[in-house]
Amino acid sequence: MSADAVIVGAGIVGAACAAELAALGMRVEVLDAQRIGGGATAAGMGHIVVMNDSPAEFALSRYSRDLWLQLAPQLRTRDAFARCGTLWVAADDEEQQAARAMQAAFDAQGVVAQLLDAAALRDCEPALAASMAGGLRIEHDSIVYAPTVADWLLTQSPHAANIRVRLATPVASVDASGVTLADGERVRAAHVIVANGLGARQLVPLLPLEPKKGHLLITDRYPGLIRHQLLELGYIKSAHHAAGTSVAFNAQARPTGQLLIGSSRQFDTTDPAVEMPVLARMLQRAARYLPVLPTLNGIRAWTGFRAASPDGLPLIGPAGEFAPGVWLAVGHEGLGVTTSLGTARLLAAQIAGSAAPIPAEPYLPVRFADRFRQAGSP
Repeated sequence: MSADAVIVGAGIVGAACAAELAALGMRVEVLDAQRIGGGATAAGMGHIVVMNDSPAEFALSRYSRDLWLQLAPQLRTRDAFARCGTLWVAADDEEQQAARAMQAAFDAQGVVAQLLDAAALRDCEPALAASMAGGLRIEHDSIVYAPTVADWLLTQSPHAANIRVRLATPVASVDASGVTLADGERVRAAHVIVANGLGARQLVPLLPLEPKKGHLLITDRYPGLIRHQLLELGYIKSAHHAAGTSVAFNAQARPTGQLLIGSSRQFDTTDPAVEMPVLARMLQRAARYLPVLPTLNGIRAWTGFRAASPDGLPLIGPAGEFAPGVWLAVGHEGLGVTTSLGTARLLAAQIAGSAAPIPAEPYLPVRFADRFRQAGSP
């Protein structure tokens, strides 16, 4: 029997879309070439953060964070949800001025943000370097272990009975009426949604997505060493580099007592191997903020690839000329976990023809139509 919707990708975005469509009464089939919560979902930090680089990024990340806070009481201990807050760290007076401007912007939008001077910062996070000038604390930002949440959404959420998951099932092609699997099997559906991150480029070749490689390292257990998700205020600038390699301080206290340390960004490689020079740069950067870091035991390092669009916003909605009749939920870069629930609501509203919870226009794939035509021209 044909499904109402078939979703390619069982990461956090695909899982959220499946749960949302199932809640509308649709029969949903989810296909993944590997496993639930693999790919970028497994490689990331699981930080749920409001970002305000642009009005559209703010709208989606803030709306999605609110959805996570609503969902949190249903999650299990193993999903490791914690409302730890984000602490943006200012290394000098210039960055403290940036923190002040950020606080004013958040306050104007009703987001709770507390400006900290140097003394308050040390009281809040004693392990930070004494030279830090201050910072900004975003109270309701959170962390979560996204791979297990993806599994919960697909198998245990309130309408999971409407979802069928098929793993180790690579998809060869997609079109308006269904998908063709690598073994030739045809899976038909009224709605076809591509939500498999960078893998979408194999199914919709002219999508404007680029891989951004990132490194992470996790330490042994040091309970209580830090309490917040810590980021340097220079992180935002680093995150939007358009070429080369950049690093920025990013540290997270896991519920296990371990520290998760990032982050790096590379455009010039698709090699998944851990690169020691990049990892060393990243850790040297982190040690400027956490001087105790070189004395800790690192137990594992890994890499992942973020799917980045040219304007830093995801593609949510009809694929249009890229793949007529197909729907997209891709290109979330480093905010896939944060924006997954909001993405699912936006996509479901478009499919159902209902009112969108926030304006959908900034995320529609049609904004890249001219780029598609140029790429497809002789």
